[in-house]
Amino acid sequence: MTTFRTPGVRRPGRLLAEAAALLTAVVVAFPLYWMVLSAFKPAGEIQSTEPRPWTLAPSLDSFRRVFEQQDFGRYFLNSLMVATAVVLASAVIAFLAAVAVTRFRFRFRTTLLIMFLVAQMVPVEALTIPLFFLMRDAGLLNTLGSLVLPHIAFSLPFAVWMLRGFVRAVPEALEEQARIDGASHARFLWTILFPLVLPGLVATSVFSFISTWNDFLFAKSFLISDTSQSTLPMALLVFFKPDENDWGGIMAGSTVMTIPVLVFFVLVQRRLVSGLGGAVKD
Repeated sequence: MTTFRTPGVRRPGRLLAEAAALLTAVVVAFPLYWMVLSAFKPAGEIQSTEPRPWTLAPSLDSFRRVFEQQDFGRYFLNSLMVATAVVLASAVIAFLAAVAVTRFRFRFRTTLLIMFLVAQMVPVEALTIPLFFLMRDAGLLNTLGSLVLPHIAFSLPFAVWMLRGFVRAVPEALEEQARIDGASHARFLWTILFPLVLPGLVATSVFSFISTWNDFLFAKSFLISDTSQSTLPMALLVFFKPDENDWGGIMAGSTVMTIPVLVFFVLVQRRLVSGLGGAVKD
């Protein structure tokens, strides 16, 4: 028996799913909206005992205080340098490691993959003190290198495990055909395999960029005396005062910090969606 469905009429299950998705989007987006709203509110409205989800007198005073902060541009550049270095280095290393654990047979390969999973389970806070002594002994304290190296290390397990699925999805017959055509292993690696797994690299790079850009724990622990090496999360500490916090400055600074993440996400969103889709499919 054939069942006909009236065009334009949605099933109750689909309506429920769409309503749940809309509610989830509102819940997730509301803190971001409140942050931006507070950044534009004048001081009187921020300190009001009756907060309102709107403002009739938007002000740029909070942003002015943020950009007038000494060395704010240097902090922004430091964060950008650290995030860029982590994204590029972790992408290249993770790609090569994923190829190694997927295409080559060697002892303890399975053990290595399990170690990648175990590394994801260890809290970052539990390793901060050992990392501090490691950076001190290596002479990297108060340098941007003390931020780059730990973030690369923490980004690699997830990146390698995710890229492993993308590399495995590429048929080995494609590599054999490339060798028949005279391509070396290195040429196949960078001119054929690398573009095919690029969506996966973009997906892992987004997570690496966000975690590095928003890092406060490592910056607070490893950048002790040299404030010229501070990053943007450290710059927000200026607005936390013993007597009264400058919430307008905190929200404005947080808004400025969010803009590069949004720009990076917009630039890579197409490849990110395909990358996450490939990971789920695998």
